[in-house]
Amino acid sequence: MAGSGKAHLRDDALLRVEDLTVEFPVGRDKTVKAVSGISFDIIKGETLGLVGESGCGKSTTGRAILQLPTPTSGNVILDGTDLTALDGPEMRRHRTKLQMIFQDPISSLNPRRAVGDVVAEPLQVWGPDDADEQWKLVSEQLEAVGIDPDVARDKYPHEFSGGQCQRISIARALVMEPQLIICDEPVSALDVSVQAQILNMLKTLKDRYGLTLVFIAHDLAVVKNISDRVAVMYLGKMCEVSESDELYANPAHPYTKLLLGSIPVPDPTAELDTTLQGEVELPSPLAPPSGCRFRTRCPLADEICEREEPQMRKVSGDHYVACHHPLVEITNSNQQHEETAPTSGAELV
Repeated sequence: MAGSGKAHLRDDALLRVEDLTVEFPVGRDKTVKAVSGISFDIIKGETLGLVGESGCGKSTTGRAILQLPTPTSGNVILDGTDLTALDGPEMRRHRTKLQMIFQDPISSLNPRRAVGDVVAEPLQVWGPDDADEQWKLVSEQLEAVGIDPDVARDKYPHEFSGGQCQRISIARALVMEPQLIICDEPVSALDVSVQAQILNMLKTLKDRYGLTLVFIAHDLAVVKNISDRVAVMYLGKMCEVSESDELYANPAHPYTKLLLGSIPVPDPTAELDTTLQGEVELPSPLAPPSGCRFRTRCPLADEICEREEPQMRKVSGDHYVACHHPLVEITNSNQQHEETAPTSGAELV
């Protein structure tokens, strides 16, 4: 599964990430390989769902796009500009085109500042300078997310619920009219009913403002409802990329199938799948497995999985997978005619 390659990249992308690597030193001689050479892109107006288990590198990828932290290597190209090549002042100016919605809506807001000032802070830095014009823009965004600006202006974040604080955070992200918004698990800390409200609001705002979104989550049920395209990550690597409905209907990677099988079924009479019980070796990002990083948990793994890192290959249409033993037939795009590999009938255990 977990592999590399750029076969899935497109030419008309607003954001293009190539060979992104982020590593963190631990102690004197160890390094956490949080993200290891991944590539993906996003077309203007598209929502890319970035999914995977906790610790797979999703949030680190989102922050690395913003250059917080600066990637160890690789390129992040936004609208033709390579952000990794910019110096400090230039990056600050380009960062106005990027905004982020954080997972914890309450801690992401300054508790010492009134809501009106929190949302207006980007405008106070970048303009306009006129206070009345700033408040007009702030009011428009607060109303767009369902918050009464006159009521919220002089109140503090602790006076609002978690869902309302997330709406305020979204208003703050919108006030600079960014080209791209990174949503880092924006609903995972909220109640289910509030999650639905926030997701529906994001859809409405996307259509209203023509937003381009990176939606990071570990809940595939949530991602399916909002994403046009989905990228699956495992232990710092990209394993599968596809249009949303296609990926959910025909997962090509064993890990993707495993994630889909973990989605709870709202049926009290449904039988539990006990085939996934038992001990498995969970690899560490300090010393990831050679070859395919998923091989220590994959029932299809063999010698080639240990020796060689799989590369992205086309399944069909806009569906790509990095796996030596995919669950569906593969199109060999390196030849003029199509060749198919036998479909594996093995099941996950």
